[in-house]
Amino acid sequence: MIYFLLYLFLEVIISTNIASLLGGLITFFTIVLTALIGISILINFRNSLVENMTAVSYNCIDLEQFQRLNLFTLFGAIFLMIPGFLTDIIGSIMQFSVFTSMLVNRYHVQSDRCNNSREGKQNKKDLDVIDVEIISDNTHT
Repeated sequence: MIYFLLYLFLEVIISTNIASLLGGLITFFTIVLTALIGISILINFRNSLVENMTAVSYNCIDLEQFQRLNLFTLFGAIFLMIPGFLTDIIGSIMQFSVFTSMLVNRYHVQSDRCNNSREGKQNKKDLDVIDVEIISDNTHT
């Protein structure tokens, strides 16, 4: 109960200070815009969930990272939909932390099976090939 009251106090203080700087109309449009962003993130949540499930199946990320990525995305989108500047800040931070960890996981993979590209398959086939150079003993010109 004390945490909710602390949150409510901080939300009121931050929202009134920012709203007094921006004005009523811009504050209204900001609240509507962040709610629309939160809704669009929830609509596209299925796509990121499928990408994360694929990464788990290829052992690119573990189950803990999978849960963390999806929970941050989900709670961040909900925080963006709740009116208030503090919740918008928290929701944005949650979205950006998910974005950066997804980039890190995408480019710093743990397994060779994470690369689904043709180059990864081609390199795997080339491991069995031995390069040789044939030098002829005939010195005919």
